[in-house]
Parts: sequence; structure tokens; C-alpha cells
Amino acid sequence: MLQDIERYLACPLCAQALTRHDRSLRCPTGHSFDLAKQGYVSLLAGDAHTGTGDTADMVAARADFLAAGHYRPISDALAEAAAAAPAGEPDRLVADLGAGTGHYLAHVLDTLPGSVGAALDISKYALRRAAKAHPRIGAVVCDAWRPLPLRDASADLVLNVFAPRNGPEIRRVLRPGGALLLVSPTARHLRELVDALGLLSVDEEKQRRIDEKLGPYLTPAGRREVEFALRLSPQDVRTVVGMGPSAWHTDAERLAAALAALPEPVEVTASVTVAAYRR
Repeated sequence: MLQDIERYLACPLCAQALTRHDRSLRCPTGHSFDLAKQGYVSLLAGDAHTGTGDTADMVAARADFLAAGHYRPISDALAEAAAAAPAGEPDRLVADLGAGTGHYLAHVLDTLPGSVGAALDISKYALRRAAKAHPRIGAVVCDAWRPLPLRDASADLVLNVFAPRNGPEIRRVLRPGGALLLVSPTARHLRELVDALGLLSVDEEKQRRIDEKLGPYLTPAGRREVEFALRLSPQDVRTVVGMGPSAWHTDAERLAAALAALPEPVEVTASVTVAAYRR
């Protein structure tokens, strides 16, 4: 719940601590942020932000696909990496940057009974679900490319799964010795669908570029590749297309025609890198 993470939160306008006052969070300066009835709080700094986040349809597609267990090996690998990370405080904070529905964060918290989770995302549609994904998750609307509304050195772990990465801010909110666990697709991820449906492809140099951008702030601490086969129905394929970045770039009529030409079920490769970085 949001109360579990309030002591870790910082005002997005002045970076001071926030405390609860009835149905709002306030800092000593007087900045106030109302608590939404759906269980999250918006800590966007004013009206300016860098994006709109996932739509309601994209969030619903993601929730359906993940609930069906298609990406369970990814969830398991992330949870294993989290359990192996050095522990700080007994009630440590796990911050998920780009948390979406909170699916991965909830799975990690199940393996870390003493921890609480901050689901950070710009999509209110996603955070309505994240706020209910686990009893120890607090959901916060924020912009990944602006200062994160977390206090300095407040997080033992930061998760980042198929999401934007802000190296300087991740370093700032991690305690010394804390870790970032980052899941990113390889060039083989969903490759059978990329050509058949005209989806966005993954750059072969993606991991190298990630390492270069994070290099000034964090130290690599190991990685593993997780690759497995999926057998997807036509509806599963529609869902996986609709939940990711291709949803913004795919023509509906052309997609329908391409889907009709696919065999049933479709054999698809899921392939990601689970990488650890240490402050």
C-alpha cells in the first residue's frame, strides 16, 4: 500500500520529505499532492512531462498476456536475481522504474518478504492496476526522465523491465552497494513476429548501448540471457502486439491481414537479457 513507501518519497518540486495529511501528501514547503481513490498518488512536477505513457488498451493487453503466464521465465529470472542481490535494511525498498501493471514487482516482492515496493510509471491506467498487484506495493505517477520522487539512497534495488532508463537518477536513489536489475530484449525477441507483422525490431547493439549509457553511473555486476519458446494463439499475438511499442506504430488493417496469414498456433521466440549493475 502507499503508506508502506511514504517515508521514501520526496517532493518532485523541492525534494523534501512528504508526509500524509488526510487524503494528500505534503512537504514542509507546502506543496501538496492528492491521493487518487484508485490507490496511487501523482507526483508529476506540474503539467510538464516527456510522454503520455501506455493507454488503457495497452495496459489491458499487457495485463492479459502476463496473467496468462507467457513471460513467467522472465519473472522467475528477475526474482532469482533480486533474491541474490546483497540486502541492506530488513524492510528494504524495491523501486520499479516503468513498473506498468506491477506484475514483475509483485513477483519480486513475493521472494523478498521483508521488502516494500514502489511502482513508478507515467501511465495512470497502469498504476491503477499496480496499486492492487501486491499488498506491499505503493504506486506513484512520475516521469522517468525527470528527477524521481524518491529520497537519495533510499532504494536497495531498482527494477527496470522493458522500460526507459535514467542513469543519473537511478544512481541517486540507490543506496551505496544497491543494485539495478535491468531486463531488455535481445535482437531475437519475438523475431518470428517482427518480419511477419512488420513490428519494431531490436537493435543488435542494444545491450552495448545500454552499458555505455549506464557506464558513468553504475558498474556491471553480471548478466544472463533467458530464452524460451512460446506457442501463441492468434489472440495471444494480437495481445503481445497491443501491449508493446509496436501498438503505436502498427496499422490496424495491415496487422489484421498479416495475422490472418499466420499459422495456428504461432511458434515464437522470447529472448531477453537480465543484467545487474551496482552502485
